[in-house]
Amino acid sequence: MTKVYPVILCGGVGSRLWPLSRKNLPKQFATITGDQSLFHQALSRIDSNAFTDPIIITSEDYRFLAQKQLHELEIEGSIILEPEGKNTAPAVFAAAIHSSLSQSDAIVLVIPSDHHIPDSDAFVKMVATGIAAAQNGAIVT
Repeated sequence: MTKVYPVILCGGVGSRLWPLSRKNLPKQFATITGDQSLFHQALSRIDSNAFTDPIIITSEDYRFLAQKQLHELEIEGSIILEPEGKNTAPAVFAAAIHSSLSQSDAIVLVIPSDHHIPDSDAFVKMVATGIAAAQNGAIVT
């Protein structure tokens, strides 16, 4: 299986889920479903041989929360800090450039850090299904 560069987006404040999510502990780092944060769950989904170490896109405000949770799962990862929140497209672009430095034809998987996906095996199978199309130059959603 081709290695996939997982990019986890976790810079948002999650203000629509207040009071569970707030500026100092946004929803992706809070324990909302189960006994792990949504970010922890996202990291666990991509902790297999099918994926490279994750690329985390976050803000200066959440850098230490991301590092702490990476460390808790003993996962190595690259953290790219956004100078200011500009939504998804610039974050994905930065991650694509970062991954292309290691592999020019890298397959990048963009994962929101605040989604609850209870079936990790089904997730990995769906990603595997999209790899062939991605290898032929398609954008897979």
